[in-house]
Amino acid sequence: MPDTTILIVDDEPAIREMVGFALERAGFRWLEAGDAASAQVAIADQHPDLVLLDWMLPDLSGIHLARRLKREELTAGLPIIMLTARGEEEDRIRGLEGGADDYVTKPFSPRELIARIKAVLRRSGPAEADVQVVCDGLSLDAVGHRVSAEGRSVELGPTEFRLLHFFMTHQERVFSRAQLLDSVWGRNVYVEERTVDVHIRRLRKALSLYGHDRLVQTVRGAGYRFSARV
Repeated sequence: MPDTTILIVDDEPAIREMVGFALERAGFRWLEAGDAASAQVAIADQHPDLVLLDWMLPDLSGIHLARRLKREELTAGLPIIMLTARGEEEDRIRGLEGGADDYVTKPFSPRELIARIKAVLRRSGPAEADVQVVCDGLSLDAVGHRVSAEGRSVELGPTEFRLLHFFMTHQERVFSRAQLLDSVWGRNVYVEERTVDVHIRRLRKALSLYGHDRLVQTVRGAGYRFSARV
């Protein structure tokens, strides 16, 4: 699973390092965050495939972060496994009802954790309709995180990839900068609207090899639209 990235959110560096080592041995890539604020930035920038979330964080409880992520359209489908010392039945129920897909108590077996991760990833795989999106010779593979134009690979950064995926799954609709920020960056990430213009330019530059930059159209006074029509 070389293309699968796991975000470890835990305020204890030793725990993050131990879990990260287990993930590496299992073939996963991993990111780390020591608090909820850093986790939200990592999710917005790196778009992990699953989050391992500690309950007790210094700035916001893991259960509150899980609820926040599940409320947002962009992260509602992001799998979350609570990783915590709180092992009482009531705590497990609160975690699962709060949006967690699974619940692993400390201390835990690395082998069990990896097995739980694989099981959650299987259950939460993307719908078949979202796996491969094609438009006018441009193809996006959501599972493999790849984009190709006329069969040639197109290199995109994480934000440009998410932006293109959103455009290709919402073709012919006009979106304002504010709507794109909410849908691609998330409502809890506060960045200026002109940030959208920067990433649009980067996306167009990457797509320009075979003229696919024409698909990302500026609608004067309204925003942007993805369309194969002139």
